[in-house]
Amino acid sequence: MSEPGFEKSLAELEDIVEKLEKGGLALNDSLKLFEKGVKLARFLREELEKAEKKIEILLKNEKGEVKEEAFDLVKDETPPDSDDDNSLPF
Repeated sequence: MSEPGFEKSLAELEDIVEKLEKGGLALNDSLKLFEKGVKLARFLREELEKAEKKIEILLKNEKGEVKEEAFDLVKDETPPDSDDDNSLPF
């Protein structure tokens, strides 16, 4: 059986938290949900750590040092003009 995806696991954890916050569950059911929530939280944390390490590797400079850069989601999304790109060798 394959591991659940990050998004599915996150949605499941949010559902568990909502059920636990609502209350009205038997103690045994609450404990089972809590245990499942802890396992999901651990899985999600591990996945985030893996993603962080991948990003770190991608950001390493030629000396192998990690250079911190601001992560900006709103960048200029227009593609550069091919006429202005002087970095091509031809």
